[in-house]
Amino acid sequence: MHAFRSHTCADLNKAHVGETVRLAGWVNRIRDHGGVLFVDLRDHYGITQVLCDPDSPVFAEVEKLRAEWCVRIDGVVKARDASLVNPRIPTGEIEVYIKDLTVLGRSDELPLQVFGDQEYPEETRLRYRYLDLRREAMQRNMTLRSDVVAGIRRRMWDKGFREFQTPIITASSPEGARDFLVPSRLHPGKFYALPQAPQQFKQLIMVSGFDKYFQIAPCFRDEDPRADRSPTDFYQLDLEMSFVEQQDVFDTVSPVIAGVFEEFGGGKVVDDPATWPQIPYAEALEKYGTDKPDLRNPIQMQVVSEHFRDSGFAIFAKLLEHEGTQIRAIPAPGGGSRKFCDRMNAFAQKEGLPGMGYIFWRDQGEGIEAAGPLAKNIGPERTEAIRQQLGLGVGDAAFFLGGKPAQFERVAARARDTIGAELGHVDENRFAFAWIVDFPMYEADEETGAIDFSHNPFSMPQGGMDALQGDPLSVKGFQYDLACNGYELVSGAIRNHRPEIMFKAFEIAGYGEEEVRRRFGGMVNAFRFGAPPHGGCAAGIDRIVMLLAGTSNIREVIMFPMNQRAEDLMMNAPSEPTTDQLMELGLRVIPQD
Repeated sequence: MHAFRSHTCADLNKAHVGETVRLAGWVNRIRDHGGVLFVDLRDHYGITQVLCDPDSPVFAEVEKLRAEWCVRIDGVVKARDASLVNPRIPTGEIEVYIKDLTVLGRSDELPLQVFGDQEYPEETRLRYRYLDLRREAMQRNMTLRSDVVAGIRRRMWDKGFREFQTPIITASSPEGARDFLVPSRLHPGKFYALPQAPQQFKQLIMVSGFDKYFQIAPCFRDEDPRADRSPTDFYQLDLEMSFVEQQDVFDTVSPVIAGVFEEFGGGKVVDDPATWPQIPYAEALEKYGTDKPDLRNPIQMQVVSEHFRDSGFAIFAKLLEHEGTQIRAIPAPGGGSRKFCDRMNAFAQKEGLPGMGYIFWRDQGEGIEAAGPLAKNIGPERTEAIRQQLGLGVGDAAFFLGGKPAQFERVAARARDTIGAELGHVDENRFAFAWIVDFPMYEADEETGAIDFSHNPFSMPQGGMDALQGDPLSVKGFQYDLACNGYELVSGAIRNHRPEIMFKAFEIAGYGEEEVRRRFGGMVNAFRFGAPPHGGCAAGIDRIVMLLAGTSNIREVIMFPMNQRAEDLMMNAPSEPTTDQLMELGLRVIPQD
């Protein structure tokens, strides 16, 4: 017999009754039923109930067992009485009578319980992550993550892609976040950077003549943490293709993502990728307040400025006298009660706004009537025009936000989500995807007016060189994101492979040709030697698994994540370097006040 086990804790069933077996695992819990000790023995695969009575030669040793001791048992498989069968586990028809016991590893008093669903502070869970990972939900999440990655790889190989690895120690590259710098011992005063993404290398792979590349790539960004974003490192499905246009990338990536969600989505609906909408960036902001809309919620905002211009509601009327302002309405079918409207007004105040205007429609026996402070101020003719535009009726409401869109869209997006969820409009049994397209190439700083890239600086502008001759803020790039259920899952672009267009694009953002050559010399030089048109994207592995696992916290699907302060409490990182390490690198730490 094997030194540790003949079967896993999920293998045994009635066909094994009478056999002598060996199992190894952890003590999940112990129950004493009138002198008979029942132990749930757990390994990665499942749970088997083992038992021991005073007639067993190792009864005294079994009495000493405690939760999370690692043990090996030898015993005989017995059938459970029909009334004691547990249909919830694969081994529920049998139990194992213990003949011998070996303790492989004792456990100290536990800082957190593995058995059960107790809640613990995240700091405790991360400090003792190896215990936290033993819990059933975490075992399930990490197994799901592994299976998803395997499923992605299989689908990419099936589409003719080859997997190549790119450097981890490299030069700094602008990806919209801070780099993690790595000092060079051989070149004092100089630094490498951990890659924010394999952006330049995957483009160079295309220049090298490899037609389709992919990689499950580690990426490193020194970012502020969020629930759906790791503050240090993450993994992405990174891919690039030559001789493609934007639609070719969509047609390649969409079935891969859809297939993964169909396979691991627990039966939730995944629409045919051919039907995924392509929504221009400006339209997404206008209708949903965000470039990653949750389309499970059918509510769409609408511009209703004309109904408030020169109206009796002075706040909105005066706002509209200023250039660049507008009033938007968020329809709320079924939200036509003062109680709900007041609750949403309080929501807006918590978000930092003075409030959120509203109108609701009711029928008090004399036909449909608009109610609420706004209705009284603008009159029945305007409220009826708003109702008609929004397609609302009795029992419905609408909420209003005004000003410069950039100042209220974030709150409007959250309000739309909240309204949809509270009124039951969100289809919880669906993964709703949408490609967001036509991103602006540039944006202007609100204070200085300086022009800079709004997204990926290596994207091809729509219209090529001609597009760069006019107003930079009107230039759109061949850039795109894939949104799902309110999260950005994929981001990519058709690349700018023409040096002259690249120099012009960077010049508009304030980067001279000399600086571009200095910072991106490898790629610029490569483009001088017959670079093919190419494009690609990257899909966030952690975020995909987070959605599939049904959690909103990305740390629930990462094996060893950092905490909210970018600390590894388990490994005590970051830590202070030794004096010898600093001297060898020629560095000195300046104390912070």
